[in-house]
Amino acid sequence: MSESATEELKPNAPSMGASSGLPPEEIDRLTDDIVAALKTVYDPEIPADIYELGLIYRVDIADDRQVAIDMTLTAPGCPVAGEMPGWVENAVSAVPGVALVTVNMTFDPPWDQSRMSDEARVALDMW
Repeated sequence: MSESATEELKPNAPSMGASSGLPPEEIDRLTDDIVAALKTVYDPEIPADIYELGLIYRVDIADDRQVAIDMTLTAPGCPVAGEMPGWVENAVSAVPGVALVTVNMTFDPPWDQSRMSDEARVALDMW
């Protein structure tokens, strides 16, 4: 399946960059554990996690197990804008094998509802 076809099926799926220096099974484990950690972070005003909302744009795992995450918010004026990156950093830092987490906030491209998963749409009753 092509990358664009995968993106159509999972519009909220972030770009997952991983190093080639780690064994594939370790990359898979780290990726699964990082996604699980991201799914524990919620915007207090929205009953869906930030991963399912499509707020995570990119997760990159380097050879030295440092993780870089590009994320956004539903709106630049979000009341938790100053706190959310710290919540993400704390959640992903707890993943066994992760050395360091850097969270970069971006608003390019701006978030829109098309990035939400079906799970988030059900939780928010947005069809």
